[in-house]
Amino acid sequence: MNPVRELRAFLAAALLTPVARDHLESPARWRRRQVVVAVTLVLGAVALGRALAVQPGDPMFYPATFAVAGIWAGGALASGRLHLGRAHTRDGTQGGRAVLQGFLLGAVLLAIFCLGALVVGRIPVLREPVDGLLDHARYGSLGVVALVTAVNGVAEELFFRGAAYAALPRRWNLAGSTLLYALSTVLSGVPLLTFAALAVGLLTGAQRRVTGGVLGPIVSHLTWSLGMLLLLPIALSH
Repeated sequence: MNPVRELRAFLAAALLTPVARDHLESPARWRRRQVVVAVTLVLGAVALGRALAVQPGDPMFYPATFAVAGIWAGGALASGRLHLGRAHTRDGTQGGRAVLQGFLLGAVLLAIFCLGALVVGRIPVLREPVDGLLDHARYGSLGVVALVTAVNGVAEELFFRGAAYAALPRRWNLAGSTLLYALSTVLSGVPLLTFAALAVGLLTGAQRRVTGGVLGPIVSHLTWSLGMLLLLPIALSH
């Protein structure tokens, strides 16, 4: 077994070579999806900014963030049909569901961010906003924060890699959905959160382009976000 060849084959199957599918929509349904996505994007971005402005330890943080998830998920489901997607398997078929691919890609992104946190932890102007986000876990219930993180991760993927991706012209699917995802975090006032949205958006957007669905992106997002919740405080402390 050649490790380099295996790695190239994995990356090609997971991020580069789309599976065959037919997800065409009528012009009327596509325009309706675009309207629903536009309205949801504005509401979700405002709600996210207000939720992240809640002080750590305030019990309102939980309903506020669940409300954000509800907006993303509700908008995604209201916009039209969503797909789980298909993935290439090791033998070249297209019967997989991208679960293992999503986990491995999310783990790689998590490792990169943890390494980056070793640098961020030494730069106060970058570390302080991140500490503010982590304070919600420090002063609240870690289990509930983990649940909030997971629910929001699923909802964000349903909306940005499901509805928003499908609402954009094909040539702008990947770049446009990534940019919209990043812009939705601007009102949070945390620059590194916007940077993270760009990185996660590019990875999961590439998966969406290959698989044609949201399952792989959801697995990657959850692997990364829950891992960051548990490992980022450790990385920042070094």
